[in-house]
Amino acid sequence: MLKIEYYLREITDQALRDLGYPETDYQIERPKQAAHGDFSINAAMLLARPLKQNPRQIGQALLAALKPDSERISKIEIAGPGFINLFLSNRELERVVRDIHGEGKDFGRIPATGKTALVEFVSANPTGPLTVGHGRQAVIGDTVANLLSWIGYEVTREYYFNNAGRQMRVLGNSVLIRYRQLLGEDIEFPEDHYQGDYIRDIAQNLMAEKGRDLAGGDLKVFTHAAEKAIFADIDKTLQSINIVFDTYFNESDLYTQGKIEEVIQALRDKDLAYDHDGAVWFRATNFGLDQDRVIVKSSGEPTYRLPDIAYHRNKFARGYDEIVDIFGADHIATYPDVLAGLQALGYETEKIRVLILQFVTLMEGQEKIKMSTRKANYVTLDELIEEAGGDVTRWFFLMRSIQSHLNFDLKLAKNQSDENPVYYNQYAHARICSIIRTAEERGLTFAGDIDLGYIEEPSEKELVKKLMEFPRVVLKCGTDYEPHQLTQYLSEVSTTFHKFYTDCRVITEDDRLSQGRLALCLATRTVLANGFSILGIDAPERM
Repeated sequence: MLKIEYYLREITDQALRDLGYPETDYQIERPKQAAHGDFSINAAMLLARPLKQNPRQIGQALLAALKPDSERISKIEIAGPGFINLFLSNRELERVVRDIHGEGKDFGRIPATGKTALVEFVSANPTGPLTVGHGRQAVIGDTVANLLSWIGYEVTREYYFNNAGRQMRVLGNSVLIRYRQLLGEDIEFPEDHYQGDYIRDIAQNLMAEKGRDLAGGDLKVFTHAAEKAIFADIDKTLQSINIVFDTYFNESDLYTQGKIEEVIQALRDKDLAYDHDGAVWFRATNFGLDQDRVIVKSSGEPTYRLPDIAYHRNKFARGYDEIVDIFGADHIATYPDVLAGLQALGYETEKIRVLILQFVTLMEGQEKIKMSTRKANYVTLDELIEEAGGDVTRWFFLMRSIQSHLNFDLKLAKNQSDENPVYYNQYAHARICSIIRTAEERGLTFAGDIDLGYIEEPSEKELVKKLMEFPRVVLKCGTDYEPHQLTQYLSEVSTTFHKFYTDCRVITEDDRLSQGRLALCLATRTVLANGFSILGIDAPERM
């Protein structure tokens, strides 16, 4: 909540007490139309029923009882059915700019709350390079982690390493067959194995290191070599877009440490697991699902549900206040099984927030590029970053709601004009840096004394009011897990600044006026830079 909102709630609560009105959960909102003020309070409408009065009459009484400081509120009026509209004074706008300058890189950040959060994201199988789809998960996850940090959480970023099961055997065998082909063996490569050139590269590296020493065909050697090489490539890709994990969790550890068997036994002890047709079933229907689920196949191999339940038991054991899972749309029908398993074992699944991201379609002209890791007819995240750039890649992945399918327009991403939202926003920051350099060349520097009492131009006021919203936007994005709203807000800041720059000459013959407008420019730069840091993109000083 903004500082001014705390103040408005304080005086409104006092007015309600003075009138003897009951407590109500009223809202203080920013009206969409400037004519309706800077803030609006809806208490009168909510009190109409309990007081059995016309809301307009209640609004009139509230209007008379409110005693705002004229240094902060320039005007207060009643509108419509009883909304109380308030208008900020120039001195209050000055206070906002002073706060931005004073807090600098921490403007919009909530101090540590003592709460902890674990954000698991990417967690791509180590069976091939990261694709465009993995990229969206990576960027969303990293930005959600940044937002949680900004709203007071101590955040751990975790990568769940799916290095167990059939997929790893297929991976190892893919490299083994390529290795044997390099030895000169006439052996057909199966269609259901991993087809990409990276498999051949791993085999060639093994050949260069070991020669014919691996002709015996120990599958574990080939699997380990592939896992190590592919994950090194994944890590390098993620670091290229400023993503670094705090912890890695190996799925294989759940097997070697007996955690899989522990889950089965815990469910059996509660009579929530049973044997049927050679498989082990979980009584999922006891927890609202349409049918029971297999957790161990008749072959003896666990289904995905079992290690995922065991993994989340580990997450709970580590004591996090918030557990965030970020998955692709292919998980939408499967994660409820894991939550049901955790409920069965007595865990508070309310602590788990599952974010399901919709698919990404990479457009090349009017043609969609199909992606399949095994067939290797996909575009890697590395290739996308090389084409579009890291900042553009991150912004484009973030600028749509996670519930929305994303068409990644590569042509627009490569366009260095105002049509490209990344260029447009970064240019606003660079333009401010240029203004400051020009001012310094003319001997004009911002002295730190902020005086905005002169403000007359509407675009000056609108800029301050737009900057003022930043803490509220960050809080909402963090609590709602909606980073796309931050990209929208920053675009609004840039648009408002460009209008201010068009309407108001910053460096003038009037030093007082120039100092004030420089203060606005610097405050805008701070908000843009802070927003960019949350999104994980650069704030360039020159473009």
